[in-house]
Amino acid sequence: MIYGAMKFSLGGSLKLAFRPWVEGIENIPAEGPAILASNHLSFSDSFFLPAVLDRKVTFIAKAEYFTTPGVKGRLTAAFFKGVGQLPVDRSGARGAGEAAIKAGIEVIEGGGLFGIYPEGTRSPDGRLYRGKPGGLARVALATGAPVIPVAMIDTEKIQPPGKVLPKLMRPGIRIGKPLDFSRYRGMEGDRFILRSVTDEVMYEIMKLSGQEYVDIYATAAKRQIAEAEKAAKEAVKAEIAAREESGA
Repeated sequence: MIYGAMKFSLGGSLKLAFRPWVEGIENIPAEGPAILASNHLSFSDSFFLPAVLDRKVTFIAKAEYFTTPGVKGRLTAAFFKGVGQLPVDRSGARGAGEAAIKAGIEVIEGGGLFGIYPEGTRSPDGRLYRGKPGGLARVALATGAPVIPVAMIDTEKIQPPGKVLPKLMRPGIRIGKPLDFSRYRGMEGDRFILRSVTDEVMYEIMKLSGQEYVDIYATAAKRQIAEAEKAAKEAVKAEIAAREESGA
């Protein structure tokens, strides 16, 4: 009931204000379990995708969204529960991964749609990064559920970093045909199979999105960007200091 109310109010408002376009909506099954594997450009991805679908989509979210104290914390928790997010404790990388896999399997076994971002985090620059083989592939192989590739288009342009007010523009969503990995069911312990499944899904997302593909993890790219920015700032400070010493 809460999800329905949130979908009607928030989802209706998003569709009215931003008018997202959708291609391939017929690839979402009317019933039964499926995994929606999407690229990740913006915080809003988890809201635009459910807004255009008739069925409920369950994503995972960090546990902090559900445990922050105070009025704001309770409102935040109620919001995320209302839009179908499941809390996952991310204290420890392995623990977080196992929790996400367990949550995904539970959603699939209940006949639902499980949404996941194989990149593991938002793209830092709009490019598509290497998918992490843990969550997506292990849930798919443990359950036999079809994987539906999804491409979010231009959602990162709606509210770029540093911008308070969102830009009213039309984002897009392309939904690909379901991928069947049932031939590998029960082989979720084979890391080569996990890598192969993940790469196949990422290739389909790349074709749908038109993004440039980068064969490193997005988390590594973010570290490289942060290190480059830090080095640039230190170089500027060093240059200023040198000028001051020379009296320029």
